[in-house]
Amino acid sequence: MREQLILIYSYLHGIWQYRWMALLIAFIVTIVGMAFVLSLPNKYTAQAVVHVDTTSVMTPLLKGLSVESENDAGLNIMTRVLLSRKNLEDVIRQTDMDLKANTPEALDEMIRQLSRSVELKLAGKRNAGIYELSYTGQSPELVYKVVSKLLNTLIENTLESSRTDTASAQQFINRQIEEYEVRLTSAEQKLAAFKRANVGFMPDKTGGYYNRLQNEERLLYSIKAELKLVKRKYSTMLKQLEGELPLLDSSYGAPKVLKLRKYQEQLDDLLTQYQEQHPDVKSLKATIADLIASDSGGKDSYINVGSGEAVAFNPVYQELKANINKTTIDVEALTITLGEQKNKVQALKQAVDIIPGVEAELAKLNRDYEITRERYLSFVKRREAARLAQAVGQSGNSIKFRIIEPPRVPKEPSGPRRLLFLLGVFIFSIAAGLGWGVFNYLIKPTFIDSSQLREKLGLPILGSVGYNFSSEGKKLRQLQLTSYIATLLLLVVIYGAAMIFNEPGSQLVNALIESRSL
Repeated sequence: MREQLILIYSYLHGIWQYRWMALLIAFIVTIVGMAFVLSLPNKYTAQAVVHVDTTSVMTPLLKGLSVESENDAGLNIMTRVLLSRKNLEDVIRQTDMDLKANTPEALDEMIRQLSRSVELKLAGKRNAGIYELSYTGQSPELVYKVVSKLLNTLIENTLESSRTDTASAQQFINRQIEEYEVRLTSAEQKLAAFKRANVGFMPDKTGGYYNRLQNEERLLYSIKAELKLVKRKYSTMLKQLEGELPLLDSSYGAPKVLKLRKYQEQLDDLLTQYQEQHPDVKSLKATIADLIASDSGGKDSYINVGSGEAVAFNPVYQELKANINKTTIDVEALTITLGEQKNKVQALKQAVDIIPGVEAELAKLNRDYEITRERYLSFVKRREAARLAQAVGQSGNSIKFRIIEPPRVPKEPSGPRRLLFLLGVFIFSIAAGLGWGVFNYLIKPTFIDSSQLREKLGLPILGSVGYNFSSEGKKLRQLQLTSYIATLLLLVVIYGAAMIFNEPGSQLVNALIESRSL
């Protein structure tokens, strides 16, 4: 800890040795810096706050029909228009600023300075529509005139451009509609000619070439499977038919024939005894009728052969014969269908080098046609919207300006911030003096303790001799210290006076500069 204190004290002692030069440097920096700060001319700012109202009674009625302008984008454009060379030259002439510009180069520089000093920005929330127009200059009357002229230019140009831009947009849209109408007609003709030239190769509702080929092959496989199934069914029925006989009689021991013959004999016996209205006769006839009806051959299945013997057709045989005939027709039809389907698949496979190219070209033509058609319809809709917007602009302005704060002549300067600058100059001057002392101490160090000298030389120190001031020396030393403190206080007084009287001091310095320039 002792070493650190010795080091700090050595620095202070070294700086103190060069205190007068450090104070002189602080004086020079303070005087020059304060003179520079006081020479800065006053800046005055005039501003106007305006509210841009884009809402109207017709806006909700026309929402989605007319072209809605973007206020932010519109005012960004207006900022460029407002700061255009023509408008700035008009402002310079109207405010007599051009009297100071004797050459074209001086006028150009004046326009650039005016453009940098004018600012148009949002003053409230983004959607509130409140904007602030401001200008900073050296004359309060001048900045007021500039802001007033620019505000009038902003209002007039915005209202005029709102109507002019709508009319220009409508003319542009009309030209685009004419151009795209020609393109659309050309695209339609190319598409129609291509379809006529490639009849038979065009894709249908099932899809493109590969989809069609897959569908046809799938259908071919289905027909083959169905034909195979029908043929198997046909073979099965032929085998069944070989085990059946076309006729049934008693010699074949058919149960139904025996029953029918027995019932018929009983009926004949009853008829020899009773009339046909007898209940037993009716009951037996009904039994015979049911038995006959249960056979698919019906009454017609039975014939009388020879000596009253009844012979019946085999119903299973008859049904198999009918089904075989029907299946034969199905086989022939499926065979024909299969051949036609094979031809279709083969034709599609042979057209593998033609149809995909046709489909690709057709897709390109359709794409160009759809793009052109969409653009054309879009411009037609925009033309109608532009007409409505123009009608709205003619019936009443959709953009309304309301000046919230009109421009005023500023009473006090807005800059520069001299108090802050003066404080910075004073701090910098003190830092410059201290820096000079530290620099000299570093290049010409002194020692205040024997331990520092021993560490520096690397040799043992046998002893040290003190310095004792005489009474005259003490008085001289006290006088020097008093003079130094007084001079330092003088520097502080000068700084305080500059802080208190910065405005009159600035006027005095600027007056001296103007008198010397004249």
